[in-house]
Amino acid sequence: MLAKSFQPCRLPPQAEALRHEIRDFLDTALADYPRADRAYSWMGFDATFTRQLAARGWIGMTWPKRYGGGEQSAFARYVLVEELLAAGAPVLAHWTADRQSGPLLLNYGTESQKMRFLPPICRGESYFCIGMSEPDSGSDLAATRTRGTRVDGGWRVDGTKLWTTNAHRCHYMIALVRTSAGSERQQGLSQLIIDLKAPGVTVRPIMDLAGEAHFNEVVFDNAFVPDDQLIGAEGNGWQQVMSELAYERSGPERYLSSVALLSELLRVAGRLPGSQVEAAVGRMVAHIVVLRQMSLSIAGKLENQENPVIEAACVKDLGTEFEQLMPELAHALLDLQPTLQAAGDYERVLAYVTQVAPSFSLRGGTREIIRGIIARGLGLR
Repeated sequence: MLAKSFQPCRLPPQAEALRHEIRDFLDTALADYPRADRAYSWMGFDATFTRQLAARGWIGMTWPKRYGGGEQSAFARYVLVEELLAAGAPVLAHWTADRQSGPLLLNYGTESQKMRFLPPICRGESYFCIGMSEPDSGSDLAATRTRGTRVDGGWRVDGTKLWTTNAHRCHYMIALVRTSAGSERQQGLSQLIIDLKAPGVTVRPIMDLAGEAHFNEVVFDNAFVPDDQLIGAEGNGWQQVMSELAYERSGPERYLSSVALLSELLRVAGRLPGSQVEAAVGRMVAHIVVLRQMSLSIAGKLENQENPVIEAACVKDLGTEFEQLMPELAHALLDLQPTLQAAGDYERVLAYVTQVAPSFSLRGGTREIIRGIIARGLGLR
């Protein structure tokens, strides 16, 4: 039954034609960007690079022109994302806003919100992060405890969001909060746009194994959020966030976050004869080909204004499993010690991916939550 949801899909010629232009741009823009640093994939932050993309119309490229967008197809954006990830471009500044915050506002925001927030995103000037996960609840969004209490002119927000990527550099968070007192699970939730510089908001970076601070803890202590920063209808947060997550879980980043490691493996293993290496690399590439086709079919559904929640969860689960397995396979194939202080790019890339791979099954939902979504969607639970 699920196989029917992943229909074969080909990129249209006009989308493929964009690929050469993107590659020419990246060859110049990343000429001095170290190859080992590209292991960070979309987690690399560079505000200047983001503004360069914006100047070419490559942020919000599918959005209406009246909001600063380019009105291009979902397939054109797919090609752009593939090339950015393959090149290891530092896109974190705009990544979340372009991928899901903007589309969420387009679907549920007021006209005033769209005019206020979308053009600065398209110009590469405004960064958004996601406020979903919380302490002791992980990816169980229905366990949200952060409260939004009605006051004159808006809400007072109290609670904590955890594992919030890039919050320490962002201007706004779209937070899932419980706005109906006494409500439980999926009921009584709403989405609010929160200014991260507002009084009562504290952002605390969390250091990871690789010595980076991509994740953050964000604490709200009586933080005021005006009425006009409610997204959609009060109490409709669960339905909205499920729609938003389809954008987060289905893209090429779900299986290309480790592509720098595969590139380095091919470069090094290409000098080493042996059927074992060839077979292992062949299996990796075969996995990527299948995952790409599944992801591309979802791009087709998004282009047709469909909401592929179950399909996106499948891509996320299978992609995460593959990406976490890749550093293990790479380490087993080549007897080289992975270390961030190594002279060779391969050892450094392997060390970085090995250390951050555990986080892949946190981003976009833990494996248990994702598989629960799939099971419910298929009527198995």
